[in-house]
Amino acid sequence: MHLSERIKALKISPIRRLIPYADEAKAQGKKVYHLNIGQPDIKTPEEYFEAVKNFHPSTIAYQPSQGIIELREAISNYYKAMNVNYEPNEVYVTCGGSEALQFVVMIICDPGDEILVPEPFYANYNTFAKLALAKLVPIPTKADTGFHLPSESTIEKLITSKTRAFWVSHPCNPTGVAYTPDEIGMLVRLAKKHDLYIIADEVYREFIYESGTFMSFGDAKDALDRVIMVDSVSKRFSACGARIGCIAIKNKEFLAEVMKLCQGRLSVSAIEQVGAAALYSTPKSYLQEVNKEYKMRRDVLYNGLKEIDGVICHEPKGAFYTMVKLPVDDSEKFIIWMLQNFDINGETTMAAPGSGFYAQPGLGVDEVRMAYVLKSEDLKKALNILKHALAAYPGRLEAIKA
Repeated sequence: MHLSERIKALKISPIRRLIPYADEAKAQGKKVYHLNIGQPDIKTPEEYFEAVKNFHPSTIAYQPSQGIIELREAISNYYKAMNVNYEPNEVYVTCGGSEALQFVVMIICDPGDEILVPEPFYANYNTFAKLALAKLVPIPTKADTGFHLPSESTIEKLITSKTRAFWVSHPCNPTGVAYTPDEIGMLVRLAKKHDLYIIADEVYREFIYESGTFMSFGDAKDALDRVIMVDSVSKRFSACGARIGCIAIKNKEFLAEVMKLCQGRLSVSAIEQVGAAALYSTPKSYLQEVNKEYKMRRDVLYNGLKEIDGVICHEPKGAFYTMVKLPVDDSEKFIIWMLQNFDINGETTMAAPGSGFYAQPGLGVDEVRMAYVLKSEDLKKALNILKHALAAYPGRLEAIKA
């Protein structure tokens, strides 16, 4: 039977493709510390459950394609509290941030068009681009500069007649970098100069761990007609399974195109929208405590990695991920080896292979992305397992060189 070239060009998620090995390890009685996936163990606010419990219409009907007004008003008020003036009619609800990103690429790209993205990048960006028959063009970043952006002239040389947008995860999944006001300003200047959009994926906005004010792309007041804000309740409120996201932009022409896609999929789940609207009434103290907890976990992971011989990493400034260079021949083989052949007292560790976060072949082969979404005591156990696994791994680089 025929399968499209489009679907055959897609790759299995590097974050999830090794799950069968983890399942096999668990079937053998092993405990697996999952550092491969950004699934927080933080408690979802009670406001969500109370709203869902009280939702009992006589009929669960289709909802407005752009989202229920209660949720759009809640999101609008959230942004206004940040001094970003998105009105409810400039916010469209989506089935998670993923649908929002897929919609955006379909709207701005024709087949063969290009989007510039700092590399390494969230692996599913590649999936969404390929579904629209578009191409991601990497903006190279380096670990030794904390994965910050290169110079303006370097980036400008990558812009062609096919370039349609910059695509920025800020703070970044997978690197943990939080871009500076100068970097934000540079991308805005280039976008205005070359008439490009900026896809601003800011789902980790609250997770910044250093002093100083976080600058959102929404702060670029003179560019809000080209800043496509993509957001989600998944990480902010530890509600990944609710699958509620949004697109916000001050551009009526663009929103008219979003509506076509929203109508095509009819509507987002009614009950999840009601729950998500209540999440935006969560006290600020919740996010403050969550930020404090993730900072502690960040410190545990980073300080622990620094103590492991041969491991190279940078201190992540935001989100809850970091890219780590390991002294191994192939990080994917190493992860599989850990799951199949290594444990300490019946426990082992899993990370995501780094190559899946790069567009350029050959990059990230000896890297992994780690998510510090586990409790500190579990992170310490996972790091101890990693340390001893690296010492025992047959493909350790020192052994190869010898």
